Amino acid sequence: MKPILFCDFDGTLCHDRYWRSLPAEQHEKVQQLLFQDDTTRVSDWMRGKYTAEEMNHFVANEIGMTYDELWELFVQDCNTMDVPQEVLEKLSTLRDRYTVILMTENMDSFSRFTTPALRLKRYFDHIINSYYEGKYKTDNDGEIFVDYSKKWNVPLNECVVVDDNPHVCGTFEALGGRACRVTPEQNITYHLGVL
Repeated sequence: MKPILFCDFDGTLCHDRYWRSLPAEQHEKVQQLLFQDDTTRVSDWMRGKYTAEEMNHFVANEIGMTYDELWELFVQDCNTMDVPQEVLEKLSTLRDRYTVILMTENMDSFSRFTTPALRLKRYFDHIINSYYEGKYKTDNDGEIFVDYSKKWNVPLNECVVVDDNPHVCGTFEALGGRACRVTPEQNITYHLGVL
């Protein structure tokens, strides 16, 4: 069996945000509401406890927009996230040597809208989304990595993770795998070029 290359999405392949098409003041309000003040609601969303519709109803009420208007903008933003085509092509060529898995801590909207709009299944052997797993990459000391290495019958010490989160990289290394941490100085293109 080929070793697994686990690749992150947000902050690694893509830097776009949900609701990014909102006017600046409203977008900042959403960021503060969900991603800064109290992240419990968004964390629960990424673990499958809320749907995108429920979250957009909540956000619409908080920022004073109609649900329909916000929902349309949200879906449009999900469908138009920017991932460089050359990075996707490089990941696809690495499938000769690796089982390439997109592993993301994300929402139902990622699988429902972003994945088909960007045709991500063309470039990855498998896509794992925390929304459907109910867990993050670091939960239970990286249990999800262990589970998937067993599923593919590949020792973790032969596997690689490419991720911008230092905690994920540290967890993966503690399991014996190789971590390539994405930073502004060493971006995804750099790491894929040295694999």
